[in-house]
Amino acid sequence: MNYEIIVVGGGHAGCEAAYASAKKGHKTLLITSNIKNIADMPCNPHIGGSAKGIVVREIDALGGIMGKVADKTHLQIKMLNSAKGPAVQALRAQGDKIAYPKEMLANLNSLNNLTIQEGMVEDLIIEENTAKGVTLEDGTKIISQKVILTTGTYLKADILVGSTRTRQGPHGEKPSNHLSDKLKEYGFNIIRLKTGTPQRIDRKTIDFSKTKLEPGDNKLLTFSFDLKPCYKIEDQEPCYLTYTTGETHKIIMDNLNKSSMYGGLDDIKGIGPRYCPSIEDKVVRFKDKERHQLFLEPESRYYDDIYVQGFSTSMPPEIQEKMVHSLPGLEKAKILKYGYAIEYDAIYPTQLNASLETKVIKNLYTAGQINGTSGYEEAACQGLMAGINAALSIEGKEPLILKRSDAYIGVLIDDLITKGIRDPYRLLSSRAEFRLILRSDNADLRLRKIGYEVGLISHEQLERLLTKEKEIEELKQFLKDNKIKINDNNQDLFKANGINVSNTTISLEQLIKRPQVTMSFLEQLINIPFKEEIKEQVEINYKYEGYIKKAIAEADKMLKLEKKQIPDDIDYYKIKNIASEARQKLNEVRPKTIAQAIRISGVNPSDIAVLSVYLKKEYNNHE
Repeated sequence: MNYEIIVVGGGHAGCEAAYASAKKGHKTLLITSNIKNIADMPCNPHIGGSAKGIVVREIDALGGIMGKVADKTHLQIKMLNSAKGPAVQALRAQGDKIAYPKEMLANLNSLNNLTIQEGMVEDLIIEENTAKGVTLEDGTKIISQKVILTTGTYLKADILVGSTRTRQGPHGEKPSNHLSDKLKEYGFNIIRLKTGTPQRIDRKTIDFSKTKLEPGDNKLLTFSFDLKPCYKIEDQEPCYLTYTTGETHKIIMDNLNKSSMYGGLDDIKGIGPRYCPSIEDKVVRFKDKERHQLFLEPESRYYDDIYVQGFSTSMPPEIQEKMVHSLPGLEKAKILKYGYAIEYDAIYPTQLNASLETKVIKNLYTAGQINGTSGYEEAACQGLMAGINAALSIEGKEPLILKRSDAYIGVLIDDLITKGIRDPYRLLSSRAEFRLILRSDNADLRLRKIGYEVGLISHEQLERLLTKEKEIEELKQFLKDNKIKINDNNQDLFKANGINVSNTTISLEQLIKRPQVTMSFLEQLINIPFKEEIKEQVEINYKYEGYIKKAIAEADKMLKLEKKQIPDDIDYYKIKNIASEARQKLNEVRPKTIAQAIRISGVNPSDIAVLSVYLKKEYNNHE
């Protein structure tokens, strides 16, 4: 049977890719080694977090599915950094490891154009450097117009514990042993990466009285712009905080050579995640720290496993026992599953175009951990973009390329294809230079119209967005039109809130611009008949007006550089006076624009100046 799009792998990237292409009306096949592992969470079953939570809202704004599934299945949810500015606020939900995959599978099964099939893809069908389908382990060939690889950590996966190396996937499944070799034969630069996971503990054996309670927020929250909250605040499952001790650190240092990463195995090539290191890495790298915080988080309502967030390790089981029992509250803890590291193959991401179609093979897209990223959210957003762009290509349309000033998704993809990676890439708010305009609260305002244009957002959803935009403008006008007379009768209210203002008549707009004045304070003076999300938007826009304008101006400057195209056939070896490292990097990445060239590591402003002059004066003469 022939398909328009084949998606290989049923993890978070594969689910979004298949969902997007099928929802857009394309005949799609999702191939996974085990249907039971679709949308599996082999590590911590949380969704969101710093920067990542904004990505989940962006996925939802564009018409993806992760946010809706998370909203329907989480155990608790909270807004991180709520005491800080809006640029760094992000939602984080503790997911349910049983309910989340079931809900995702139900959503995928509801799509008329999607077929899910179990199988192991061992090769691609390639004709004239173009992907034409896949070959399964049993020799079955399946033809398609586009192929999207979302293989996660399954390419030549090895589980590492102490001095043992076992060729298997996260749950002991059979890994893909040949596909990465085939990709290498086709010309891909294959790299080796690793990540890890901590122990799972029997809840009944933990003394929570020695830990700190970490509840969900006392406010109803959702990732999705379309769903109302599906939970009650009081029904949220608690998490708990504990810390490593001096004894923990001593056990680790005394047995460091038994860790897979520090001597237990001498053939490790994979580089681990810098921003989510093992506990061994933390203790070695931060010797001055007396303790490291650990979160005890439930995995599901359906069983009693507790995940020890921040304690991933590749120590042998007998050492892990000692480590766990040195933690406050876990002195008598029963370990249900030991921590481990996993090493796997990935492709070096500078071999991708911004559409996530590979430069090496036409009609082949890759998304998720195969591209060197770490995290469910990073994988999901890439899957969504690969699914959208594969479908748009079939439709004869231009790919959807989100700029760095459009979305965190744009930041992630641009970082991958221009800078490459050294270790598994994780999104951080510090990576986004335009983070003040890439906020959690405005993801729909930034991206929902784009989702509508590519065919993933309905007319009804668009109408709700247009109504929201209209109400924002109406509230702004309301604040301009309404004035407050400050006199002796209400001065006490101002003074009680630390607001110094003289007796005068002043507009609500002028008041809300003051740092100490909030929308809730104004409502003590006058009724403001608008929804909370509208008031939030307007307040942020007024409070950060100057900073937002500056960020938009910087984004506009970058946009001008994005318009300065670099020809695809440029020969960087014909350009004189460019540094050798810059020449090599430019030739490797093949940037499409001057703006992209500026962001390449190893390319300096002087190299950009030489390149710009060459394009202006010499390029056409050479050709």
